[in-house]
Amino acid sequence: MRGISKLAAAIAGVALPAVLVAAPAHAGTPKGDGVTVQHYACNSSVVPPNSDPISGITGGTSGARIRTGSSTSCTAVGSIEPSHRLDYYCYTNGDDGYTWTYLRNVTTGKRGWVRDHLLPNYGSGYHCPN
Repeated sequence: MRGISKLAAAIAGVALPAVLVAAPAHAGTPKGDGVTVQHYACNSSVVPPNSDPISGITGGTSGARIRTGSSTSCTAVGSIEPSHRLDYYCYTNGDDGYTWTYLRNVTTGKRGWVRDHLLPNYGSGYHCPN
């Protein structure tokens, strides 16, 4: 009986760290979980609602472009630096297979779309409405 307890404790000691490592908070969380989200065309006059409460996050990829739509073919109207404060609105699927967050760069005042993999916490966690 005592040997079984040691074995169970050894297994639990090995299994527990694997569980903790396997579930990092928001790291690489896939988006587009079956909810249809539209692509926002370049130069669209549609501004999505500010659905995301995150309004003071910093740490974006240096030089990440803020664009007029959710595509790299859209005009860049600004960029992000790691020290800039960002206000996330919501995210959508781009026409390139990536997800994009609409945001306001609080530091510069520029608004637009940025690919989520270039943003802290992979951008907004809130879908833009259709």
